[in-house]
Amino acid sequence: MAVPGIRHIADARQRLMADPESQAAWAALDCGFAAVADVFDECYVAAKRVIAAAEIPDFLEAARIVGKLGRGAEPLLAFLEHWPGVVETTGLAQSAILPPVMATIRSLQKSPNGPAVTPLLQSLGAVAARLRTAEALQHYLTLILDHSARTSGSIHGHHVTEPSPSLPVLLTQAPRLLGIVSLAGLKRWIADGIRLTGDHPERQCAFFALAAPESRAILQREREGTLFADVERRLSLTLEALWQDDSLLVPYSTAFADHRLQPYLAASGMRLPDALEDRAGISGLARYRAMLAHLAGHRRWSAPMVADNWSPMQRLAVETLEDARIDFLLLRRFPGLAATLLALHPKPIENACDPAMENCLRHRLTCLSRACLDPAHGYGDSLIVEFAEGFRARLATGPATTRAMAELALAYVTRSRRPSDQFAQVHFTDTEVDYRDDNRHLWTFIEAGDEEESFEPPPAEAAAEPAGLPPRHYPEWDNATQDYRPDWAAVYEALHPAGRAADIDGLLAKHAMLASQLKRLLDLLKPQDRVRLRYQEDSSELDLDVAVRALVDLKSGHLPDGRINVSHRTDGRDISVLLLLDLSQSLNETLPGGEQRILDTAREAVALLGWAIAQLGDACAIAGFHSNTRHEVRYHHIKGFSENWDDAVKARLAAVEAGWSTRMGAAIRHAGRLLGARRTEKRILLVLTDGEPSDIDVTDPDYLSADSKRAVEEVSAAGITPFCLSLDPKADAYVGDIFGRHWRVLDRIERLPETLPMVYLTLTR
Repeated sequence: MAVPGIRHIADARQRLMADPESQAAWAALDCGFAAVADVFDECYVAAKRVIAAAEIPDFLEAARIVGKLGRGAEPLLAFLEHWPGVVETTGLAQSAILPPVMATIRSLQKSPNGPAVTPLLQSLGAVAARLRTAEALQHYLTLILDHSARTSGSIHGHHVTEPSPSLPVLLTQAPRLLGIVSLAGLKRWIADGIRLTGDHPERQCAFFALAAPESRAILQREREGTLFADVERRLSLTLEALWQDDSLLVPYSTAFADHRLQPYLAASGMRLPDALEDRAGISGLARYRAMLAHLAGHRRWSAPMVADNWSPMQRLAVETLEDARIDFLLLRRFPGLAATLLALHPKPIENACDPAMENCLRHRLTCLSRACLDPAHGYGDSLIVEFAEGFRARLATGPATTRAMAELALAYVTRSRRPSDQFAQVHFTDTEVDYRDDNRHLWTFIEAGDEEESFEPPPAEAAAEPAGLPPRHYPEWDNATQDYRPDWAAVYEALHPAGRAADIDGLLAKHAMLASQLKRLLDLLKPQDRVRLRYQEDSSELDLDVAVRALVDLKSGHLPDGRINVSHRTDGRDISVLLLLDLSQSLNETLPGGEQRILDTAREAVALLGWAIAQLGDACAIAGFHSNTRHEVRYHHIKGFSENWDDAVKARLAAVEAGWSTRMGAAIRHAGRLLGARRTEKRILLVLTDGEPSDIDVTDPDYLSADSKRAVEEVSAAGITPFCLSLDPKADAYVGDIFGRHWRVLDRIERLPETLPMVYLTLTR
């Protein structure tokens, strides 16, 4: 069983002191937590990659405040790990999103709900990945504060003396909930939950943990329409396939909007609503595709114009006819869209608007747009019929231009102008074409200062960022809730420090006799570039020995063998194997009756295995892992797939040391991601461990074992064969539950040097 380590492979504090910039940042953080010091340099590098240099002090100040809340290292670690991802996901400057987050933290800290700060920060990265925008994140934080205020003190009337019993549960479930419903649906679901369970803390917790039947039923009711998160990949593939456009698709929230929002083209990508209901017999997915096609058509065929000389009425007419032109070109290119677009485009009743009482301009323009697309429109207005025919005539020989539509629109507005067009009361019924965008991209504005800005020198190139890899987050399986904890374990990968390669050569010399025995087996397994296939009826090459024998048979009166040809085939090993070493503290224990540590024996076994790999020429990688809570899972690369068995690899293996604990699930997922990128016929993950999965921040003895089992199932589903060689004599009680039938327990650890290469040869034979 692994226990907390006392020896670190690298001293994080020494690294901090070696870099003046990191040293200054660490001083600004003013933190005394050892767990934070271990990972601060990697988190700081990740932050500098996505946060503007001018805003780094704000990031450090926010981290300092979080670290001084008096709630231990957990909230600070969560902030350092997830905040760079939040900034990168939203795509905006930190200054736009950090203030509301910090305001929420301060508000919770001042209330009885201070402990909820930790789950808020732990789930913030996964929530931001779902919401994707700063506006939606702000709305989410507003929901959280509202829930906090409405559920705190509900046990004792209006006096806020008790914390919210359900707020931590809601924060933990938030990423999962936002994958099921939109932000608007989440808002309604929370309101229903508070209304139904406000006076019963236990029922309230069960509701927000999705453990109550009524909670799941209400959530299912809120899952109306199609969620953008569910179809994002399909929409991206459609855009790429039909338009060769790889623009980013970004959702916007409709939950808190005071007015109807339309899709639009932005610098950050194509903006689409976060959820769409079925409408007019058209599915939500088909509506998304119609929006996407219209936006892509604008990007392909529209050109911006200067807006300063156009009145609002004229601009509305230009936008309407330009939208109609884009739709007309779409129908010409994709005739199958006709049913969808005509079903979604409203068909106003011709005389529904009273010009004596209302502004009918929008109504007339919508009728004209419908007439341009639908020859069977049925309108009797002579002006609409005339301009609809003129519209189709202009597009009969080509795509026309935005400028041509502007001229047509100006002519229509001039000839159809009425005094009521200035009325404030606008007729909106059946005038909103909701698959069309808001046309902000059609207009440019000449403003004072533009000329001067165009002559400003380009910004200086940013200084090169220091080398280093940010943490990669992986989920963990919670067997109690039967669901994943999103972005729960932070894996830091790095190239292992080097030692003395000569030490490994000495180990190989120590086992020279065993190496000699292995070599005889390896010679039998070595792939041959070409293997002869004799006695072939059809081939381009004659087998002389067989041909002569057949000729002799023929001359002597016997029936000759007609299979006198020979062919060849390539005989190779298409294999990728990753050896994953458990480097937890328990490897420092000594073997019974000797002074050699288990780690030293494992090093000898890996050295022999590395030598065997070099003889066979297989693609094999070697890595080690250990953990210091979920915030720091270290993954050390010892040998890469493309590296030869040389002094550099031997030096890394010689420097391997043991410490800390065994968070196996995160390491298996990371190794599986690396193996999954290999395009070989067989992919094998060989795990060498000496104990059950464990870590110092986990009290449930079955939690990490269940997560490791889930991780093994995930890599198996990806086409990777996992196998565990355990050195724990008590492993029979748990290793089968984790690895199924793919495991072996080695009772005599001293036999590991001869067993590990044989296991490898068996798996790859």
